[in-house]
Amino acid sequence: MLKTVLAAATLAMTVTTGPAFAQDAGQMPSVINFGIISTESASVLEENFKPFLDDMSASLGVEVKPFFASDYAGVIAGMGAKQVDVAWFGNKSAIQAVDKAGGEVFAQTIKDNGERGYYSLLITQKDSPLNSLDDVLKCDKTLTFGNGDPNSTSGYAIPGYYVWALNGKTPEECFARVTASNHEGNALAVAAGQVDVATNNTESIYARLAKSNPDAAAQIKEIWRSPLIPSDPMVWRADLPKAAKEKIYYFFMQYGRFGDMEKVKRERAVLANLSDGWGPFLASSNAQLLDVRQIEAFKAKLKAEAANDAEAIKAADALLADLAAQARIVGEGGY
Repeated sequence: MLKTVLAAATLAMTVTTGPAFAQDAGQMPSVINFGIISTESASVLEENFKPFLDDMSASLGVEVKPFFASDYAGVIAGMGAKQVDVAWFGNKSAIQAVDKAGGEVFAQTIKDNGERGYYSLLITQKDSPLNSLDDVLKCDKTLTFGNGDPNSTSGYAIPGYYVWALNGKTPEECFARVTASNHEGNALAVAAGQVDVATNNTESIYARLAKSNPDAAAQIKEIWRSPLIPSDPMVWRADLPKAAKEKIYYFFMQYGRFGDMEKVKRERAVLANLSDGWGPFLASSNAQLLDVRQIEAFKAKLKAEAANDAEAIKAADALLADLAAQARIVGEGGY
């Protein structure tokens, strides 16, 4: 099955060489820059990803360097400027990378227990009188709110739809003050009582923070949980040389899966230390992004309806119909 998937992916690849690469599609670049979204501090991410990137470098035969930015947009811009070749994104930021930075989804992360998704959260202090979404939606302007990075799936897009759009509210009309940070920053702000409510996700709270700062994690409770979000995509530049794509794809598909048991055991341990604990990667494609695209389109329709904008409503309906047709093609068989 893997050989079939690999062959199909290879046949589907269209090669467009950029200025950083020789015109010969068979050549590998001398360096692969790997973008890592800022879910927590760069120092923690760099330490956790180093064994994985070292293994990737050994497999590809070229240096693999981490690329960090202060926010998700920085990694997206890096890919658009050809300073990032491969990157870990959330689904919403991957949409931006695909649409605006020449990216293409090629793999999906899963958890080390085999789960293929995670959940967006609203969190508050352990002893807060807030216990439900209804408590938050009273919108009496007495509370403070920590929103997520605008390109974050679980920190912004998902609560933006399920918490705010579907209830006809916005954070600005509900809270006395609204700030924005990454998952780690929002969690620590809640734990320290600097904000009353914040967005987050199950990966950040129950895996990373519980391990890196258990005292802070113990001061937090969740008061709302979203439907399941597809696990994060891995994205490469669509114009990478064919040979580079083949080698990168093979590395991801075999990692923690092929080889003798000692190799598999060591690589599984490396994966388990990434993000909330990853397992072997799955093949994927841009179709993975359809769910979040539909949510974004529906939010646009709600906004258009509130503004009584007939043209915008018509455009949103057309986009929703197109996305639904694409989703029917993919069905439940995977990406």
